[in-house]
Amino acid sequence: MDEVKVATTKLVQNYVRDTPSSLKLIDAYMVYILLTGIIQFVYVVIAGTFPNNAFLAGFISTVASFILAANLRIQSNPKNASQFKTTSPER
Repeated sequence: MDEVKVATTKLVQNYVRDTPSSLKLIDAYMVYILLTGIIQFVYVVIAGTFPNNAFLAGFISTVASFILAANLRIQSNPKNASQFKTTSPER
């Protein structure tokens, strides 16, 4: 159990030290989207699926937003810049 604590501490320290603030902002948005999806899912489990289309629309939109944010994070990461050479300089 001690190894897990050491690994987690090192992960958090490296994330805070090495991750640019723009990526931290995208990560915070992704955590918000993830929590929103979890809350929606828990609500449907507790309250039922009466407005089924409303749940599907809300949950699918959170999944789509998460996927788009993950793609933005991949493209915004400076370590991945060499993989996206065809990206326009305006971005």
